[in-house]
Amino acid sequence: MRHRRQKSIVNYIIVAANILIFLIVEMTGGSENAEHMIRCGASYTPYVQAGEYYRLFTSMFLHFGLRHLLNNMVLLFFLGDYMERFLGKVRYLILYLGGGLLGNVFSYWNEVQQGDNVVSAGASGAIFAVLGGMVILLLMNRGRLEDLSLTRVLLMAVLSLYVGFQSSGVDGFAHLGGFLGGALLTAIIGLLQKAGNRRNY
Repeated sequence: MRHRRQKSIVNYIIVAANILIFLIVEMTGGSENAEHMIRCGASYTPYVQAGEYYRLFTSMFLHFGLRHLLNNMVLLFFLGDYMERFLGKVRYLILYLGGGLLGNVFSYWNEVQQGDNVVSAGASGAIFAVLGGMVILLLMNRGRLEDLSLTRVLLMAVLSLYVGFQSSGVDGFAHLGGFLGGALLTAIIGLLQKAGNRRNY
């Protein structure tokens, strides 16, 4: 008997929301206009320091230009599909939003330490949270889930993190913070799920 593959509705909604917000930003002033991006909710160090902490969240749904958007959404479309099916809708949403927020907090902390005033935006911290969560999930399942292997995913993660730190204009600290935050959240989710299963027996 065949089972229909469950659709990753939450991931589709996240991708669609990013695309819709990008189009709105483009039509109202341009996604590569730094001042307009700040008005739309991009993270800007002095404003966050002044108490506008919501920017650490809203910046996850903004992108600088079409290429930035497409690179992130293509990656999210495939990684998020796996993770939503493995974790479930609510847990996946917690991983994506929580991990992305932790990535932006880590990035902001680094900017404050360095004394940088940076305008930043993008879903990459949340995407790296999904990647970090995938590593933990593979570790919990003896290194393999469907056609994913721990070796491949770890290699992709290491290379992606390295490229992020070596490339100008890329927020490597948001990537690293998101990766670590996603790994931590998935570990907590996994432990809570195991505890819940034990109580059910």
